[in-house]
Amino acid sequence: MNRPDTIQPAAGRLGVLMPGMGAVATTFIAGVEAVKADLGKPIGSLTQMGTIRLGKRTENRSPLIKEFVPLAGLDQLVFGGWDVFEDDVYTAASHAGVLEQKTLDAMKDTLSAIKPMKAVFDKNYVRRLEGSWVKEAATKWDLAAMAREDIRTFKADNGCDRLVMIWCGSTEIFLQAEEVHATVEAFEQGLKDNHEAIAPSMIYAYAALMEGVSYLNGAPNLTVDLPAIIQLAEDRGLPIMGKDFKTGQTLMKTILAPGLKARQLGLSGWFSTNILGNRDGEILDDPDSFKTKEESKLGVLEHILQPELNPDLYGDIYHKVRINYYPPRGDEKEGWDNIDIFGWLGYPMQIKVNFLCRDSILAAPLVLDLVLLGDLAQRAGWKGVQEWLSFYFKSPQTAPELYPEHDIFIQMMKLKNTLRFLMGEDLITHLGQEYYD
Repeated sequence: MNRPDTIQPAAGRLGVLMPGMGAVATTFIAGVEAVKADLGKPIGSLTQMGTIRLGKRTENRSPLIKEFVPLAGLDQLVFGGWDVFEDDVYTAASHAGVLEQKTLDAMKDTLSAIKPMKAVFDKNYVRRLEGSWVKEAATKWDLAAMAREDIRTFKADNGCDRLVMIWCGSTEIFLQAEEVHATVEAFEQGLKDNHEAIAPSMIYAYAALMEGVSYLNGAPNLTVDLPAIIQLAEDRGLPIMGKDFKTGQTLMKTILAPGLKARQLGLSGWFSTNILGNRDGEILDDPDSFKTKEESKLGVLEHILQPELNPDLYGDIYHKVRINYYPPRGDEKEGWDNIDIFGWLGYPMQIKVNFLCRDSILAAPLVLDLVLLGDLAQRAGWKGVQEWLSFYFKSPQTAPELYPEHDIFIQMMKLKNTLRFLMGEDLITHLGQEYYD
């Protein structure tokens, strides 16, 4: 990416389109409205609460990120999307049970006015989900055309100057890239032929890019990890990035594993299990959807610990991940990790982690940051894969020849240095030797 000569101003209204308006999307929307109404603070959002150091430590320049880079303001955001249920955002958020009802009631009129469009949905790709608020068409090409029309209508009806689309929907069954995904032309023919390797999330991504809308993938779906979609994003001059919001257990892994590696402590096994009772937990109860999620979770340790470079420490790790659907828990996910490590002379030790988290509470600020930073990238003229946003994803997308960087501290450095680069500030290496010369 080259430093842009100019960044288009964040003027006018920014439309946020979300396929999937369940717990994550409604917690995000209601949360933004609550912040605007001074009913809470955007905790967990780097763009709203984070600072960035500029120059030397002795200069004491650490502005808020939102005051350093030209981001859209919360009052400029307009929300819309699609869902398989007809419930408006107030009803859906009340049903999800993430936020307190009194908070939702205080914004009832605003949230009730946001209603989902009929979804592009096929039960073959999300087998545990039932819904009647869905589009019907003869081909996937027709469904893409309908989604494109929805985008145009939403933009016009809401007076939006720009749009960003971010997937907040369910985990689809495990798919792998095929010939139909190799080129834009093959993909478009596959839409017309109803090719079974084209999932609904891919239809949304295609529709977004064709309508000049950047696309961010918050689930482990294959969606944008495809040559055709990458090519289309490059051709249309639009940012894309995925995949899978980094929230609970994987967040902890990307914090803990770099520490073990930094101290050269060995790892013999890492067993992770979760209980979750929301719609996501129910969908992941299907083995084919779980396979998609498992793939995004399992790669984290290998890429951080690099066993090929550290065979004595990490060459024989047993890594297991389990997700169990447990309805009484709702959105309050619980993750247990048993970590078997070893130290000096091979003596064994253990770490136990019990993370009682709230899935959508952790995801909502990621959605906000990605929307604002994705829009910034588009206004800066950056296109294609935005690896600098890896900080937000379990399974970050990269150029084909690169391995993904999972270490959250390296990801943070990459993100902040990208913002410094964008604004013409010196990059920070943390060498610090100049203070002692």
